[in-house]
Amino acid sequence: MKNSKFTNYLLVRFKNSTLFLMALVLISISCKGQEKNFNVETEFKESEVSTYPMVGANQTETYLSFLRNKKVGVVANQTSVIFRPENFIFMEDYWDEGSGSYKQRQNQKWVFSKRTHLVDSLLAHNIQVTKVFAPEHGFRGTADAGEVVKDGKDSKTGLPLISLYGSNKKPTPEQMKGLDVMLFDIQDVGARFYTYISTLHYVMEACAEAGIPLLILDRPNPNIHYIDGPLLELEHKSFVGMHPIPVVHGMTIAEYAQMINGEGWLENNLKCELEIVPVKDYTRTTFYSLPIKPSPNLPNDTAINLYPSTCFFEGTTLSEGRGTNKQFQVFGSPSLPKDKYTFTFTPQPNEGSKNPKFSGQLCYGKDLSDTGMIDHLNLHWLIEAYKDSGKQKSFFTTFFTTLAGTTSLQQQIEQGMNQEQIRASWKPGLEQYNGMRKAYMIYK
Repeated sequence: MKNSKFTNYLLVRFKNSTLFLMALVLISISCKGQEKNFNVETEFKESEVSTYPMVGANQTETYLSFLRNKKVGVVANQTSVIFRPENFIFMEDYWDEGSGSYKQRQNQKWVFSKRTHLVDSLLAHNIQVTKVFAPEHGFRGTADAGEVVKDGKDSKTGLPLISLYGSNKKPTPEQMKGLDVMLFDIQDVGARFYTYISTLHYVMEACAEAGIPLLILDRPNPNIHYIDGPLLELEHKSFVGMHPIPVVHGMTIAEYAQMINGEGWLENNLKCELEIVPVKDYTRTTFYSLPIKPSPNLPNDTAINLYPSTCFFEGTTLSEGRGTNKQFQVFGSPSLPKDKYTFTFTPQPNEGSKNPKFSGQLCYGKDLSDTGMIDHLNLHWLIEAYKDSGKQKSFFTTFFTTLAGTTSLQQQIEQGMNQEQIRASWKPGLEQYNGMRKAYMIYK
C-alpha cells in the first residue's frame, strides 16, 4: 500500500501514542477501493489493548472528598460529563505488505455511548451543588454563537442557572455569595477566539476576589499539537481574545489557568487558588476525538481541526458554513466566481444558527472537509478568496481585526503578502510565547 499524505500524517502523529491502533483503523479505511483477498487472523493480545485519556471528571475518587460538605458552584455545559467507556471488540480489514493482499484481524476501540452529566453525578454523591454557571451556548449547548443566554432553572435538577453570557460575563459578588468552592469543567478546542477561556479568566477573577478555590477538571485539547498565529495586541482585547497569546495556544484548560495566574493577567494582579485534576494517559502527541461536540457549529473532528483557520471567514463578507452541516469546513458566497468555485451550498436556519449569513442564497465556494488533519494555520484559502472576490475594499469587516487580535494580518493580505511571508512574521512572537508557556505545561 502506498501511503497517502493523510496516512503518513497519522503514522507520524500516532507513532508514540496509545492510540496507534486506532490510527491503523483509519489507514485501513483509506484503502477501501482496492481489491480484497481476505485471510483471517483472529489472535488478539491483551497487551495490545490501548488506553484512552481519562478526563478529570472521570476521576471522582480524586475530587469528591475535596467537595464534600461544601457549597459548590459549577461552571459547566453539555461537554461536562463523566464517560463510561466500553472497549468494543471488532474485526477490521488491513493491508498486509508481505502478501500484497488484505487480511482481517481483531481490534478494539473505545466507545462512549454511556455518560453521566457531571452535575447529576455530583448530586448523586450528595455534593451540595447550589448554583450552575453557563458559558456561551448555554448549559445544554444549544444557543447560537453570540446569542444572549438567559438566567433560569435547570429542568432536570431544579438548580438555578446563572448565565455568564448575558448581562454579565463575570460572576458578580452576589452570584458568588454563599459558595465555598467553584468547579470548572468545560471542553475547549485550543483557539484564542473560542470564548470558554475568556469565561475561565472571569471565573478565576471572581474566585480570587471572593477568596474561594477553583477546582479544574481538565480535558484534552484536540488542537494541542501546535501553536500558530499572530499574538494578540492588547489594544484589540475583547471577549474573543483577552490575552497576548497566538490564535492557536496549545494548552489545556488547566494549563491555561496556570498561565493566567502566573503571568498576572487577572485584574489587580490577583491570584486564584487552583486545584487541578489532570487528564490521565495523555500527552501532547495523543490524538483525541471529542465524543461530544463542544458547541453547535463544531460538529466533528474536521471542523474542530479547521476552526482556527476557517474562523477568519467570520470577519469577512463570506460564509464560513453556518447554516449547513459542514460548519467551518466550507466557505463561499453568492459573488465568488462560479467557474473557479464549483462547490455550492445554500445556508438555511439550523441548530446554532437561526439566521445564517446568505440564508436561502446559493453560495459558490470550496469544500474543505476532505483536507485531512492540519498542524498550522492555513491562510491560503483566505488569501485566495480575497483575491478572487472582486470586492477587495469591502471583503474584510471590522470584526476581522478583533478575531486576528492585530491590524497587521489584514494589512499583510491587502499588501499582497503570501502565506509563507505572513507566517514568517509570526515567528518571533511565537518563540517568545512558547518560552513563556513551558512553565505552565502539565503534559509532555
